[in-house]
Amino acid sequence: MVNILLSLYWSFLKVGLFTIGGGYAMIPLMEAEVINVHSWLSPAEFLDIIAVAEMTPGPVSINAATFIGYRLVGVTGSLVASLGVITPSLVLLLLLSRILFRVIQNPKTESFLNGLRSALIALILLASYTLGHNAIIDLPTAFVFGLVLLLSLLLRISPLYFIGLGAILGLILYPY
Repeated sequence: MVNILLSLYWSFLKVGLFTIGGGYAMIPLMEAEVINVHSWLSPAEFLDIIAVAEMTPGPVSINAATFIGYRLVGVTGSLVASLGVITPSLVLLLLLSRILFRVIQNPKTESFLNGLRSALIALILLASYTLGHNAIIDLPTAFVFGLVLLLSLLLRISPLYFIGLGAILGLILYPY
């Protein structure tokens, strides 16, 4: 059990350390670690965990780490995985908080952050493509995707309504 906990911590530490931009940017690396490197989950299980992580309050990366850790080892696994994913941010924040306010006004810092934002969008699009490739598996799921995408582009309402709509449509379209 100690080996799985160490692997879990190390895997989520790498996810937290090597991704910048928050939860959605972490999904591709998390997917690689959990599915490709360790085979802890199937792509469908991973997608289900990401869906639940998005619906629950809090950052999607921490929620996903918590659910994956729980799925593998229980409460101890959820604590270890969550700690792993937040450790790099916590350490970096503690180390850099003193100089952050001084460098944020620097024009080079602004340029640096502009580059990071652009890279973040690319990572979010990659995560969307990867998740969509595994989630849109037939005509009903394509319909739900298209409808929710169209409505979310047209209506400026809370994403919670779209999540609820997706859940209701799933119950209607898959009644078994």
